Amino acid sequence: MANVYYVDGKFVPAAEAAFPINDLGLLRGYGVFDFMRTYNGKVIFIQDHIERLARSAREIGLALPWPQAEIIRLVGETLKRNDPVESSVRILVTGGSSPDFITPQGKPRLAIMVTPLSRYPAAWYSEGAKVITVRHNRPIPGAKSIDYIRAILVLAEAREKAAIEAVYVDSEGWVREGTTSNIFAIFGGTLVTPGEGILSGITRQKVLGLAEGNYTVQIRDLQRGELVAADEVFITSSNRLIVPIVQVDEDGIGTGKPGERTRALMQTFAEYTAQLSATRE
Repeated sequence: MANVYYVDGKFVPAAEAAFPINDLGLLRGYGVFDFMRTYNGKVIFIQDHIERLARSAREIGLALPWPQAEIIRLVGETLKRNDPVESSVRILVTGGSSPDFITPQGKPRLAIMVTPLSRYPAAWYSEGAKVITVRHNRPIPGAKSIDYIRAILVLAEAREKAAIEAVYVDSEGWVREGTTSNIFAIFGGTLVTPGEGILSGITRQKVLGLAEGNYTVQIRDLQRGELVAADEVFITSSNRLIVPIVQVDEDGIGTGKPGERTRALMQTFAEYTAQLSATRE
C-alpha cells in the first residue's frame, strides 16, 4: 500500500503530492517543519511537537492559521489512512505562493507526511557510535526551519568519516547541537547539555525530566575540549532516541564503550515511552 499524505487540504498518494512551483518553500526555503514518531502506533508527544511547530513559525514570522487541535486531528486522520506500522510523521508548513516570488501573502500551505519508521543499526546502541564536529553558527537556532543545506553537506562529510552525525561547534568553540540531534555529556553523576544556540529537542526535554532526581543536571555552555573529556556522551533525537557516542572526531570517549549511566537512561526512556503508549488513548 502506498503512503498517503495530507497536502494543502487533501489526502493524496505520496506519488501525487505536490506544491505549486511559486511556493516560497520551494523558491526561498521559507518554511518550518516538525518531525515525530509513533510508539505502539501512537504519537505520544504530539502536543509538544505541535507547540514547537508554532514556536518555529513565530520565530520566522510565518503565519500558522490552523488551530493546534486541528493540526493534531489531521495528523490522526493521516495516520489512519496509512498501514498500521510504527511510523515517522513530518509536518511541513511553507510560506505559500507568492506572485513576486519573495513576499508572503499570509496563505501558508500545510502538509503531513507519514512513512514507515526508519530502523537503525543495533550496533549503534550496543557498541556506541562516532560523531564529528564542524564549525557552524545556525542563524535562527530556535526555529526548525526547512533550510538544511549546511546539514546535508556536513552529514556527507560525517558519512565519509564513518560517523553517524555532525555536531555544530560555534565560532567561539562552544558545542551546540547535532544537525538533527541534541548532545549530552556525563561527568560522574552530573549530566550536562547545552541550552543556548540550539533547537530544544522533544526527546532532549523528556530525557532531562527523567534525569531529575538521579543526576545533577546542568544546562550550560560546553567547550569541545570538555566534551571529549567526559565520562560518557550521547545524542538524542525523535527518530534515533538515545544513542551512546564513543568517539568524537578522533577522540575516544570514556572507556570506548557505552557507559553505565547512558545505558540506564536508555532503559528508563524505553520504559517511560512503553508505559505512555500502552495507556494513552
